[in-house]
Amino acid sequence: MSEAMIQADGLVKIYKTKETEVLALQGLDLTVEEGELTALIGNSGSGKSTFLNMIGGLDRPSAGALVVGGKNLFTMTDKELVLYKRDTVGFVWQNNARNLFPYLSAVENIMLPMNLSSGHKKKQKALELLELVGMSHRKHSKLNMLSGGEQQRIAIAIALANSPKLLLADEPTGSVDSKTADYIFDLFTELNKSGQTILIVTHDIALSKKVKRVVAIRDGKISSERILKESYADRLKEASLDWRLEDTQEEYVIMDKAGRVQIPREMIQQLGIEGNKVMLEYHEGQIIIKNPNEK
Repeated sequence: MSEAMIQADGLVKIYKTKETEVLALQGLDLTVEEGELTALIGNSGSGKSTFLNMIGGLDRPSAGALVVGGKNLFTMTDKELVLYKRDTVGFVWQNNARNLFPYLSAVENIMLPMNLSSGHKKKQKALELLELVGMSHRKHSKLNMLSGGEQQRIAIAIALANSPKLLLADEPTGSVDSKTADYIFDLFTELNKSGQTILIVTHDIALSKKVKRVVAIRDGKISSERILKESYADRLKEASLDWRLEDTQEEYVIMDKAGRVQIPREMIQQLGIEGNKVMLEYHEGQIIIKNPNEK
C-alpha cells in the first residue's frame, strides 16, 4: 500500500483586505497517494493556484489540515518551511523567468539550488539531470539562447535538483507548441514511472485527457474527478489519437464528508432549475434530482 503524499482535510484559505474577505478555499478535501501523477483543473478563481501555492509552502492555510510528505504545514516554523521548500517539493513555473537566472548557464542554474556538499558532486548531478531531460547539448547555454520549450525542460531539471518527494508544475505546457507539450508530458510520465509523485495544474485539454487522475476544483472545493479508462492507458504515445476529441475518462462527482455534492452547472441549466431548491427521489438504487417546478 502506498502512503498519502498530500492529505488535505477541510482546507480553508481566507484573503483579507480592509474592505473585504475572499474565501479562496472552502473546506477542500483531497488525498494524493505517493507515486501518483495527478492533474488539477478549474476555471480562473476556482482556488487551484491557491491550493498549489499552499502545497509548495508559498502560502499558509487559514484553517483545516494539510500534510505533505509527512510534514504538517500548519505547525512548521519559518526555518522548517525553508527546508521543506528546498527538499520536499520541486516547483516548475509557467513563466520561465521564475525558473531560470538569465546570467547563468543551464548547468549553473541546475546546480544553484543543490544542497550537496561539494561542487564536483553538484556538477555531476546537474549533468545527469540535463541528460534526463534531453538537454545535455545545451549545458552552457543561457536563457536568451534557449527556446521556450528548452527553457521549460531545464526548469524541470532545476525542480528535480534536490530529489524532491513531490514535483509541482503550474501550467508546464502553457507557453509551448503541441510537439514540445507532448515531449514534456512524456517526460513527466517517465519520471512518474520511476516513482516520482507529480501534481500538475493545467488548462491543456489534450494533456489532462492523458493523465490517469484529473481533479477538478470549483468554488474552492473538489467538485469532480476523472479517471483514465483502462482501454486508453496503453495508448498514451499513439500519434494518430486526437486526445482533445476522444472520451478517454470516466467522470465522478465527489461527495464530501457531509454528503454534499456539486451538481455540474450544465446539468442544472438543462433541468431549468431556478433558485436553490430541488427535489430528490430514491428509485431502484438511484437518487434522482428533480426540478420542483415541474409537475
